Amino acid sequence: MDLQAQRRQQHKLRLSWMPWLYFVLKPRHREWAEAWQREVQDRLRELETVEIAEGCFIAPEARIFAEPGRTVRIGPGCSIAADAFVHGPVVLESRVSLNARVSLDGGTVGIRIGDGTRIASGAALYAFDHGLAPDRPVRDQPVTSKGIVIGQDVWVGANAGITDGVTVGDHAVVGMGAVVTRDVPAWGIVGGSPARLLGDRRHRPRSGMPGGWEPPDPEGNP
Repeated sequence: MDLQAQRRQQHKLRLSWMPWLYFVLKPRHREWAEAWQREVQDRLRELETVEIAEGCFIAPEARIFAEPGRTVRIGPGCSIAADAFVHGPVVLESRVSLNARVSLDGGTVGIRIGDGTRIASGAALYAFDHGLAPDRPVRDQPVTSKGIVIGQDVWVGANAGITDGVTVGDHAVVGMGAVVTRDVPAWGIVGGSPARLLGDRRHRPRSGMPGGWEPPDPEGNP
């Protein structure tokens, strides 16, 4: 393989791990990158029950599994990075990004992620749970599924976990490493394990407070 071909392969690898770069490619790279993505996505459509809209980026190293009855729907402008694991039923609305090593398993009810939401590296969303009855081994426990709903314009931080049955409201932020076991309100900022409400995105950050946030002044002063 000559040097130019090696550089092309390295460029593809870079895009796979940092797919946001795909959407700002220079014109001289756009033609080969779009042709490459057509091959990746067409092959995925042939092998799995996957619906992929226009303008998406899917790393060939991503692992997407969508057997019949567990469809994965990927909306316009979405990106899925290398080593992501996606098991349907999953719906990604427009411009959702799944970064490297994200894990989504839709259980039987599914996961829905709203427009413009960002899921950072290593985050895990599992829309199913096992029973805990003491009269049988864990492997023999019944499995339940309620589903997970993530709203629009949400930021889920690196290595965060979201458990079955949770709804995260629009514009919320889930901090790095948080374990979310209950619903998050719109605009809420949560962190910790288990996650608790830390603030609201609509209140501007202030210095001198843990995390740079403090509640609004009760008299309405800025």
